[in-house]
Amino acid sequence: MAGPLIADLVHDLSEESYDLVGILTDAADCAWAVPTPAVGWTVHDQVAHLAHFDWVTRMAVTEPAYFVRLRDGLHDLQTYVDSIGPANASRDGVDMLRWWTTERGALQSAFLDADPTERVPWFGPAMSLASKVTARIMETWAHGQDVADALGVTRTPTDRLRHVARIGVLAMPNSFRTHGRDAPQTPVRVELRAPSGDTWAWGPDDAADAVVGDALDFCRVVTQRRHVADTALAVSGRTAQAWIEVAQAFAGPPGAGRSPGQFPARENA
Repeated sequence: MAGPLIADLVHDLSEESYDLVGILTDAADCAWAVPTPAVGWTVHDQVAHLAHFDWVTRMAVTEPAYFVRLRDGLHDLQTYVDSIGPANASRDGVDMLRWWTTERGALQSAFLDADPTERVPWFGPAMSLASKVTARIMETWAHGQDVADALGVTRTPTDRLRHVARIGVLAMPNSFRTHGRDAPQTPVRVELRAPSGDTWAWGPDDAADAVVGDALDFCRVVTQRRHVADTALAVSGRTAQAWIEVAQAFAGPPGAGRSPGQFPARENA
């Protein structure tokens, strides 16, 4: 049975999901067909992705052998990911919300019932249960950003961003490996201003390389929802600069990211 750590993480996942459901509930029916900044993906596709991968994650937690067969039977992960939206094109907005909320509820129950010492298989390395819940928070927030951008909604950032920032920092070595490059040994200091006004920091405080700025900016960059040029992040040092150009908090092949100038700098004031 999950302990306090998992319970707290599942609570944050629930809150992150609730915020996105609120945006979708308030949107007009036609909003589901609106293109998002992810090329080829509509709002409908974004929510289909969340619902489907909540199901996939639940399988990884509750039926790991089944998940491994599914994963190992894929010819190409990106093709699989891109097929989810079109495969559910017949679902209208009401059905999409019903599907996602059902899958999210089942996933949260699975997390709470799971053995927190078990490793969870995934498309990359196996993960601890806590890391897997954190990854779902990150994915929900990131796809929620795409939906908010598509619908012109400004979300109020919360300190749940710490989960996204942490996984972005920990994913630095994999960001390089995803691009066929060796992970550098040079330490990087990350120092972020939280929505609450607190400071979050990772890495040695005397590191020559650093990324400093607002947590929202950082989270948007490591989830590839903003190009660093459209943020106020201060990046110093060759390793930090190389990392921020390929930073990727999610598993899978290199993401397309966003282009410089795609979003107005005033958002980051």
